[in-house]
Amino acid sequence: MKFADFVDSTLVLYFYPEDDTPGCTKQACDLRDSWRELQSKVELFGVSTDSIESHQEFIKKHGLPFPLLSDSDQEIVKAYQVWAEKSSIDGERRMGTERTTYLIGPDRKIKAILKRVKPAEHVTQLLKALGS
Repeated sequence: MKFADFVDSTLVLYFYPEDDTPGCTKQACDLRDSWRELQSKVELFGVSTDSIESHQEFIKKHGLPFPLLSDSDQEIVKAYQVWAEKSSIDGERRMGTERTTYLIGPDRKIKAILKRVKPAEHVTQLLKALGS
């Protein structure tokens, strides 16, 4: 995928931690359920460090109508500054993807950054940022 492939399109890159976990599934399924409204406004891509195979299973299992990009080498998450130290439930510190969404206009300028998105609030925040 290259930005040049989407001339005159508004792009949404939504970064999420891991396929098929409760929060990530809620977020992806809410986007799926709002697809009719979103697809006429944006080109939407989910991004995580999971493998292509994991993404394919996640898409199939939940009927996701948008692509998921595999960033297993962490190039994209680092470039968008969403690769961060996180704490697990048991207090263990590790690096991972911070749930963040970038809205990029047709002029390729960042129009909005939705940081530390709560899965249940993501679609509402995204539609608000799109002016819907």
